[in-house]
Amino acid sequence: MTPGQIEALFTRADGTFLFARWGRPIVPVVFGVQDDTLRVMKGAFEAVVMLAGHRMAEVDPELGANLLVFFARDWAELSQVPDLERLVPELPALCARLEAAQANQYRLFRFDPSGAIRAAFVFLRMDEHLAAVPAETLALSQSVQTVLLWSDRAFSGTSPLALVNGQAMLRPEIAGVIRAAYDPVLPAMAQDPSHALRLAARLSRTN
Repeated sequence: MTPGQIEALFTRADGTFLFARWGRPIVPVVFGVQDDTLRVMKGAFEAVVMLAGHRMAEVDPELGANLLVFFARDWAELSQVPDLERLVPELPALCARLEAAQANQYRLFRFDPSGAIRAAFVFLRMDEHLAAVPAETLALSQSVQTVLLWSDRAFSGTSPLALVNGQAMLRPEIAGVIRAAYDPVLPAMAQDPSHALRLAARLSRTN
């Protein structure tokens, strides 16, 4: 990928550049699914975290779990989750916006003082479109989209996944960006578009 293409992945609709990766081990927990889907989700997170060269853990010492995934049939169900509004104070207004937009997914991030990702909340409303997506594909897609703070329009036109012999796989160029993003030499957060040049340089070394 060119530096310009990488820069676009982290340039938001308002024109600002913002890159962030996780600064602590990831501890995922999934609500609202059966055990089979739970195993698929956790397996996808493990695979993407391993690709990044990052770490997972059983418990976050501050939060317990720091990557929370919620499956619901409609957005109103989220208001019934115990203590969720304490973790996400803006939840009522957020649910109203998602309902008005007829959205079926949303990701919310929290950051530590250095700007690294501290926690993430993934909300999925299982409408007919998401329900038609195989569990493995949905799990991989959500894992990729939470391992970094991508732009709000990074994958609006092109999925981070591709079909190979009927199976969803992570596109190699996106896998390369994820690996480069977790180079320990690089900062966990960057707001200068020149960061894309540093990522591109690391991609070129592995090609």
